[in-house]
Amino acid sequence: MQIRYGYELMFCCPQSTPMILMLHTHPSRVGDLLKPDTMVTDPPSSLQLYSDAYGNTCTRLIATPGQFKVTADALIADDGLPDPIDREAREHAVETLPNECLMYLLASRYCETETLMSEAWRMFGDVQPGWARVQAIVDFSHEYLTFGYEFARSTKTAWNAYTERQGVCRDFAHLAITLCRCMNIPARYCTGYLGDIGVPPMPEPMDFAGWMEVYIGHKWHTFDPRHNQRRIGRILIARGRDAADVAISTTFGTNYLQSFRVWTDQVDPNQARDCGQAPHLRSAQGPRTGANAAGA
Repeated sequence: MQIRYGYELMFCCPQSTPMILMLHTHPSRVGDLLKPDTMVTDPPSSLQLYSDAYGNTCTRLIATPGQFKVTADALIADDGLPDPIDREAREHAVETLPNECLMYLLASRYCETETLMSEAWRMFGDVQPGWARVQAIVDFSHEYLTFGYEFARSTKTAWNAYTERQGVCRDFAHLAITLCRCMNIPARYCTGYLGDIGVPPMPEPMDFAGWMEVYIGHKWHTFDPRHNQRRIGRILIARGRDAADVAISTTFGTNYLQSFRVWTDQVDPNQARDCGQAPHLRSAQGPRTGANAAGA
């Protein structure tokens, strides 16, 4: 299977504005690229790539005053299989976890384990440990929260989502991640592309997606609290403790995001070079300073 994917972001900056963008395909999928996700800016800007503490690829640049467009259009090979399932995967005692997993047991900006600890153990303490317990947490988050773009808020935490019972996909993921950490299951946040491949098309405009990975059975497994389905064609951009670690754009100065477009579509290999961009368009939004965390 081949998937064409990309983005177009249009900023308006009153002055020269330093930015950090996290939009490149994750290094773990670079080997699958058939056409690289080369970032292009208009007007042109000098781009400096680096890897952050989590192994994600980041881009530093300075946006010029006025309209500033950032875009990429890539093609990737995918196995076309749904997210794997391993119902026999078991939890690990904390003392046996790999060192690199320990940070994903701790509270983070959007995942405050202290406030949800007693609730987590009340609801899931008697559930069979391992895959069954993680799936029970994902089922709960999926059913408990109501999805809606109007519920998006950059300051919303897992506790806020739990008490308000509504949110966007990052809130579904934050709640499930927090509940897993409360149960001593390492969990981390993921952002990337997820097209309507193998499922009925969604009516909403295409967006970046947020999901989670948990460490059980000696490996990381994908779970999606928002959709609660084993999906086809996920393309990872970045991983971190929560959405604060994987913001698609962090800007150091006032700017406006005028338009926001994302596409990810299965294509015929014979037509891959000629297929058009998906017509999904976000309307203009207000001024932005600081991190714009990905995942709706």
